[in-house]
Amino acid sequence: MPAFDLIIRNGTIVDGTGHERFTGDIAIKDGLIAQVGDVRGDAAEEIDAGGKVVTPGFVDIHTHYDGQATWDQEMAPSSWHGVTTVVMGNCGVGFAPAHPDRHNWLIGLMEGVEDIPGTALAEGMKWNWETFPEYLDALEELPRTVDVGTHVPHGAVRAYVLGDREMPGAVPTPEDIEAMGKIVEEGVRAGALGFSTSRTVLHRSIDGEVVPGTTATAEELVGIGRAMGRAGHGVFEMASDMMREWNEFGWMGQLSRETGLPVTFAALQSIAKELPLEEQIATMRAENDNGANIVAQIALRGNGIVMAWQGTVHPFRLKPSWQQIAELPWEQQKARLFDPAFKAKLLAEPNDFSEINQDIIGLIMVVCGGWTMQYEMDPDFDYEPQADASIQVRAAAAGVSPEEYAYDLLCRDEGKGFIYLPLLNYADGNLDFLEELQAADDTVNSLSDGGAHCGTICDAASPTFMLQHWVRDRKRGGRLSLEHAVKRQCLDTARLYGLEDRGVIAPGYLADLNVIDMDRLKLGKPWLAFDLPAGGKRLLQKAEGYVCTIKSGVVTFREGQWTGEAPGGLIRGPQRAELAEAAE
Repeated sequence: MPAFDLIIRNGTIVDGTGHERFTGDIAIKDGLIAQVGDVRGDAAEEIDAGGKVVTPGFVDIHTHYDGQATWDQEMAPSSWHGVTTVVMGNCGVGFAPAHPDRHNWLIGLMEGVEDIPGTALAEGMKWNWETFPEYLDALEELPRTVDVGTHVPHGAVRAYVLGDREMPGAVPTPEDIEAMGKIVEEGVRAGALGFSTSRTVLHRSIDGEVVPGTTATAEELVGIGRAMGRAGHGVFEMASDMMREWNEFGWMGQLSRETGLPVTFAALQSIAKELPLEEQIATMRAENDNGANIVAQIALRGNGIVMAWQGTVHPFRLKPSWQQIAELPWEQQKARLFDPAFKAKLLAEPNDFSEINQDIIGLIMVVCGGWTMQYEMDPDFDYEPQADASIQVRAAAAGVSPEEYAYDLLCRDEGKGFIYLPLLNYADGNLDFLEELQAADDTVNSLSDGGAHCGTICDAASPTFMLQHWVRDRKRGGRLSLEHAVKRQCLDTARLYGLEDRGVIAPGYLADLNVIDMDRLKLGKPWLAFDLPAGGKRLLQKAEGYVCTIKSGVVTFREGQWTGEAPGGLIRGPQRAELAEAAE
């Protein structure tokens, strides 16, 4: 009988703590790490990791797999990038609690906010739940390649309590707030990792209405947050426009001090936010100096849009000629797009902004003509592009208009060309401002949006980007050490959500691991797949260099291919590790 289930031999171990790497072995038994160092004894399977890096499995705390997790075991694309734990239910959108007559409303909310095809959600979900605890039970029925945890989402809670009264600007009564608090408390006690809301005009339902949290008062938000305090654990997560009159940090600080719980928010560099990122961080730190525990979630690269003819967004969507073919099957669209007469007519037309909400008109104008901010995606695209990669500069060099250059670019590869538009986190034309933030203890790497924005982004590849760009390849500004980069997406993210059983390579921790060939690590070219239920589309991106990914001691991926194993389950509440040596 072998002493261990699996031994990884001779790897360069980066243990997730930030400590210096070392060479050694890792022994695994019963889903846990049993020994680290010079392991004697045999195992049912051994992996030679000589010359390779071994890290903990990555913990992604900002995803939107709320629907997909009910039908999909593979959990791509996050699972393709070394992620072994995801936290979903962010930004106030999700599917529980749910009255039966609110299913379509909740789907429309998710589709509008997170660009997940509503038809895929409608076909894929069984809706074998109503309450939030019942939703957790449904999640527990399906094994996956990763562990999943979730928030209680504000939108669903508000709709469940207010019913037909739920609409932008609706003001809940004290009794409504009490009822919402009870639902959140029940959900957290059943195993939710926290509560989430959204307060940005960019988040709208498929019908164009702002999400429920946008107009919520501080009294409502604090009242709901106190419910988590009664339950004794949980993270309050939020996306916000940070309007000065809302005094977001005032109530966040009050809530954190009163409950002792962490509050976390999406911290993005944006010309649209009234409160600049530097001021957001400074105000957060002032509250923390006064006893609060507020944590800023930062992205690793420009947040924006990957534009394509078949994607959700491209620069010509508001041209009348495009509108005439927008609903045609792709092959018919393609034939028209490759017709020189159609191209000439479309390029000569003005954009039709008549139906665009004025709150987002600036954003739309950048999409339709912000050529200095749009970049050509080469085969080896650098996600920190310089100005000479912009449509504006490359069009000038080619002697054509930016509009024509962009049109032709999208037509490349049989109509599968891509344009990159970083709307957020790229106001300076570089990522230098993130260097200091990535060194801070009051920020956490996040905002991958895994499973969401299916037709516009694929930031679920963020863990790979972190290692490839920030550690190895960055040409502009400073780089990060491998040890620090791994800590940022293992220990730091896990600890914020109380997941103390993972994110570190040491005896007693979950055997969630990656074996990575750093020399080969490389993001692949994005592509649009139509593999969601009902043929729904999603933008996907794989990576080379992941020799294997291991979840709870079971190899789930080898060289980027799913083994068919699904050892992942549902996380219910904070997790504690027994750090004594596992039995040999």
